[in-house]
Amino acid sequence: MPQTQSGTLSFPPFYGKVRALILINALVYFAVLLFFRTQDSLYKEVYWIYGLMPKLVFAHWHLWQLVTYSFLHANIGHILFNMLALWMFGSTLEQYFGGRRFLEFYFFCVVGAALVTVLLTFTMGDFLRMSPEKPTIGASGGIYGVLLGFGYLFPNREIFMFPWPFAIKAKYLVTILILIALASSLGGSNGVANIAHLGGALFGYLYLKFLPGKGLGFATSERFYGLRNAWHRWKRRQAAKKFKVYMNQHQDDPKRFVDESELRKTEEWDKKNRGPGGWVN
Repeated sequence: MPQTQSGTLSFPPFYGKVRALILINALVYFAVLLFFRTQDSLYKEVYWIYGLMPKLVFAHWHLWQLVTYSFLHANIGHILFNMLALWMFGSTLEQYFGGRRFLEFYFFCVVGAALVTVLLTFTMGDFLRMSPEKPTIGASGGIYGVLLGFGYLFPNREIFMFPWPFAIKAKYLVTILILIALASSLGGSNGVANIAHLGGALFGYLYLKFLPGKGLGFATSERFYGLRNAWHRWKRRQAAKKFKVYMNQHQDDPKRFVDESELRKTEEWDKKNRGPGGWVN
């Protein structure tokens, strides 16, 4: 349900899965700088192997790139904006969802943005100036999903944005940020990948709109058990039909169902082992 809350100048809590994601992203960024920046060949190879390369994903099934690209960033400004947005908006979503489901939502958006990137590269690559051999990096897909989720769940929550001394509702703020990101992408020759990252916002909307309240894991388990139960019901119906046909064909021949010699042996055994008050156990 949409929630309304007055504006606040306090920072959100820095804990849980959001803190872990920010620390991992920062660790990866500085590790790449320290260990690979001095060697250009290795530095580029890291981005080719772990960045999102549509050609490698599509042709060579480097599926890990659908996730690992989100932990790589081009420069300090890139990672700073993404991690700040993750902290400001992701902490509230984690409080709302819980840690496990927040991670599920975040990486659902990350993978969704990657799939959109691959799809656009091979369908509209020339028009959008996207190359299947050019790696895409950054957590923007997950961040746009988090922004969309915050605006969707808390549309009327008021937020103060420094340095402006007035509050703005989350739905307007999120819309403005997404439009700015889109305009920035269209304005630069190397920003087309950010358009594809907006696929994270699309997948965030799909997650919130169509998945059950308990998340993707619950939906898949319910779907699995539903299919399994439907299969068993179908098998029982088929067995019932066969049994009905069999009974109709042999209803005039009861000896086909009873072995008379075995029945006599059973009755004699019952008489010998039955006590005066019932069965002897």
